[in-house]
Amino acid sequence: MRLEAESHQADEALLVLDGQLQLEVSGRHVSVSTGELYMIPAGTNHAVRSGSRGTLVIVERREDAPAT
Repeated sequence: MRLEAESHQADEALLVLDGQLQLEVSGRHVSVSTGELYMIPAGTNHAVRSGSRGTLVIVERREDAPAT
C-alpha cells in the first residue's frame, strides 16, 4: 500500500478522541491511542496508515492568525 505523505508549514497537533491513529512520520511507524496527543513539527513528512479508525481533532498553528 502506498501512503500519501504530506507536510505543512506549521506545527500540527493530532488529538485522538476515540479509536486509534496509525501514522508514518519521517519513515517510522507511530501509534496514537484514545486520549493521546501527538505533535508533528512543521515541515515533517507524515501519512495516515491503514488501520486508523475513530475520531480525530487536528489543530494547525498559524503564524499569521490574528491575535484575540
